[in-house]
Amino acid sequence: MENKIQTNIPGSGKLFFKTYISFAAVITIFAISLGVFYMRMYDATVIRTNTEDLQEKAVNLARKCSACFTSNDYEAWFAYLQYLMGIDGLDTMTFANGSAQIPLSERFTGQYGTAEMDSDKVKEMTEETIKTLAPVSGTGYSSGHDYKTIIAGAPVYGYEGECAGVLFVFMNVNAEKQIVASTTKMIVISSLVALLIAFAFAIPFVSALTKPISSIRSTALTLASGDYSAKTDVHARDELGELAEAMDFLADKLSENEAERRNAEQMRLDFFANVSHELRTPITVMRAYTESLVDGVVTDPEKVKQYYQRMNAESIAMERLVGDLLTLSKMQNPDFEIEKEPVNLKQVFYDLARAAGTMAEEKRIRIDQQMCTDPCIMMGDYERLRQMFLVIIDNAIKFSDTGSTIHIKLECDSKIYASVSDEGVGIAKEEIPYIFDKFYRSKLRQNAKGSGLGLAIAKNICIKHNGEIKVESEKGKGTTFTFIFEPETKVRRK
Repeated sequence: MENKIQTNIPGSGKLFFKTYISFAAVITIFAISLGVFYMRMYDATVIRTNTEDLQEKAVNLARKCSACFTSNDYEAWFAYLQYLMGIDGLDTMTFANGSAQIPLSERFTGQYGTAEMDSDKVKEMTEETIKTLAPVSGTGYSSGHDYKTIIAGAPVYGYEGECAGVLFVFMNVNAEKQIVASTTKMIVISSLVALLIAFAFAIPFVSALTKPISSIRSTALTLASGDYSAKTDVHARDELGELAEAMDFLADKLSENEAERRNAEQMRLDFFANVSHELRTPITVMRAYTESLVDGVVTDPEKVKQYYQRMNAESIAMERLVGDLLTLSKMQNPDFEIEKEPVNLKQVFYDLARAAGTMAEEKRIRIDQQMCTDPCIMMGDYERLRQMFLVIIDNAIKFSDTGSTIHIKLECDSKIYASVSDEGVGIAKEEIPYIFDKFYRSKLRQNAKGSGLGLAIAKNICIKHNGEIKVESEKGKGTTFTFIFEPETKVRRK
C-alpha cells in the first residue's frame, strides 16, 4: 500500500495542468471573441459614421448645385467643387433627369474626380432618387482601382421645384480600412500582451486552487494506509476549506475509533485473562480436593465432609461468577432490550430492606429509609432494578463498620433521585473512575471474595433504564451512590 501511494502522489500535477489549460483556453476564447466583436463593431461604426457624414455632404452639395443651376452661375459651382475636392478629397458625379422639363445642363453634369464606379449601381441609385426624391446611400466597388467606396446621393432641384438631376458623392474607404487594420493590429497586440499577463498571473491562482486538492488527496491516501495522524494543513474560507476540515475531522474520528478499538481489544484480552484467573483458583481447589478423595488420601469422615463442603462452596462461587458474566454480557449487548413496565421504586426498596435485613443484622447495621410520600413510578424491569440496588446495598453493608447506619433516600419530582449512603471505609479519589470496570476490586479485606462484576452489572442495568449514576466518597467517611431516572409520566410523554 505504501509503495502504491508514493507512486500515485506525483500524478497530482495533472490537475494543475488541466486546470491551467482550461483557464488558458477560456481566457483565449474570451479574448478572441471580444477582439473579433470589437473589430467588427468598430468597422461597422466607421462605415455608418462616414455614410451619415457623406449623406449630409451630398444633401448640402445638391442644394449648392440647385442654387447655382437656377442662377445659371456655372463658375461659382465649378469653383466650389474645386474647393471641396481640395479640402475633403471627395469625388462627385452629377446626372441630369431626362424626364424633367428643364433638366440639368451639360455644364452641371459629369464627373469631378478619379473615382470609377459600378455603372449599374449608380444607375439603380439614380432611378431610386428620382423616384423617391429622397437622399440615398450605399456602398460600391471600383473594379478598375480595386477599392470599396461609400456612395451618397441627393436630388438636385431646378426651376419650379422639379428634380432636375441627381448628385452623387463618393468616398474611398481604403484609407478608413487602413485605420481599422491599424486599430485591429493594436487590439491583437494588446490582447496577446493581456493574455501573457493573465497566463502569468494564473499560475499562482491555479496553484492555490490545486494545491489544497492535492493535499487533501495525499491525506486521504495516508488515512487509507492506516496512518490516522495525517492532517491536510489547509485553512481556507471556501468549499475546499470545508472539505479539508471534513477530512481532518474524519482523521480525528478514525484516530479515536482506532484508539477505542485497541482499548476494546485490550479489554477483551484483559477480560479473558481475568475470567481465566477467577476460574483457575476454584477449579484448582476442587481438583486438589477431588484427587485427595479419589486417591484415598483423606479417609476421616469429618475431613471428607469438610472437603465436600469446600467443593460445594467453590461450585457455588463458580456458578455465581458465570451467572454474573452472562448477566453482564447480556446487559452490554446493544441489541438487548429490557421489558419495561411501571415500577414503584418505593416497593423495590421495601423489598430490599427485608432482603438485606439478615445481612445487616449480622453486623448490627441499621437501615434508615427516607421515602417520598407519593408513589415513585418509573418504567423499568422490577427484578433488574432490585438486582442493581441490591449490589449497592450489599457493598454498603460489606464496607460499613459494625453498628453504623445505611441511609436510603428516595425523592420524586421532575426526576427520580434514589441514593444509598453508608458510613464505611470510603473510596479513594483515584479509584472512583475505575470502580465500574469489570473485575476491578479494591485491595481491602472486605472485598477478598468479590468477583469484581457487581458494580459493572449495576451500571449497565442503570444505562438500560436510561438512567445516570453518580458516586461521592471520602476516605474513612463513607460513600454515596445516587441514581437519577425519568418518572413514568415523562417517559410516556416522550
